[in-house]
Amino acid sequence: MRIDLLHYSSPPVVGGVESVLAHHARLMADAGNVVRLLAGRGEAFDDRIPFVHVPLADSRHPDILAVKAELDQGHIPAAFEALTSRIFAQLLELTATTDVLIAHNVCSLNKNLPLTAALHRLYQERPGLHLVLWHHDLAWTTPRYRSELHEGYPWDLLRSDWPRATQVVVSALRRQELCALLGVPLDRVRVVPNGLDLQRFLKLDEHTMGLVARLDLLSAAPLLLLPVRITPRKNIELAFYVLAELRLRFPQASLVVTGPLGPHNPANVNYFEKLLLLRKELGLGASAHLLAELSPEFLPDSVIADFYRLADALILPSREEGFGIPILEAAVAGMPIFCADIASLRELAEEQATYFNPDATPAEIASAMNRWLSSPVYELRVRVRRDYSWPRLYRQHIEPLLAILER
Repeated sequence: MRIDLLHYSSPPVVGGVESVLAHHARLMADAGNVVRLLAGRGEAFDDRIPFVHVPLADSRHPDILAVKAELDQGHIPAAFEALTSRIFAQLLELTATTDVLIAHNVCSLNKNLPLTAALHRLYQERPGLHLVLWHHDLAWTTPRYRSELHEGYPWDLLRSDWPRATQVVVSALRRQELCALLGVPLDRVRVVPNGLDLQRFLKLDEHTMGLVARLDLLSAAPLLLLPVRITPRKNIELAFYVLAELRLRFPQASLVVTGPLGPHNPANVNYFEKLLLLRKELGLGASAHLLAELSPEFLPDSVIADFYRLADALILPSREEGFGIPILEAAVAGMPIFCADIASLRELAEEQATYFNPDATPAEIASAMNRWLSSPVYELRVRVRRDYSWPRLYRQHIEPLLAILER
């Protein structure tokens, strides 16, 4: 599918809509679409996605600013129609083979009404073009814009339904506002939320992202971290039993054990095999992840640090520790700590961890963790990670929308 994204500006111009444009464009290109960015300012940021300069689409173009100053006073200057015609001519030529044109905020705000009017003319003259009006902000429902808006054309283009166009907003609130403004039912408008680039925000290594994708860790709720070698004194089997208990209430709970086998004791191989057997017996094959299965080597420090940012809590059930570096790392990462009540760990965490007897029942330990798992901070963290990553939003919302338009 040939898709054009239209806005006043595009990256590297910094802004919320510009960021959304970049993510949408990349995801659409990843899915095999031919994607272009049409904007008044910006430049190419991805070899697959051409930037097409439409000078008069820029909300800060001198000619557009001069016309806007008159429009804000309720006057339609003589230059308005001439600018509209110039923009229309360029859009008509550019979109001759376009299947879908997605305009972000162009029909929501009065930043460039000649562009809005040109797009409306294109909509009228090219009925075969699938037009998507994507609204982040609405001038007519925002008090700070009210003095700049007036009755009639062209301001009414921002509050009129374009029947063949697909209307998209970024939140349920915006849908309520837009439907009231246009006088249309709620099902006339689709809600597609904005998302979060988890890799960039959490500064996750490509290696880490490969593991995240392979193990589906973004779906984990909670994701527990056990950053230790595979050796009996780490008491990893207790973490397995606790995970099994947690999954009775939190069926998406998962555990990541990051370390390789301990290098100095041949018995560690037998211990590893016992853990694999226990995991199978407990039905944890898809939720208790031993990264030693994927690589016999230590993971790079950068990847371990990534897991501290990604995971929800540290669990450390060791029966014996001389020190306890994971306590320090979890503390710096701001991560809740659940650990065995042994002297070396208590010396480090003092009263800032939740302790359990390494001989306690898994149900007792899980119960202590359940109290934390009921906290609003945890629940919001998991919901955002699960529901607001860009790839998930694309699969759930944007891909189905494009599929409908392609029919």
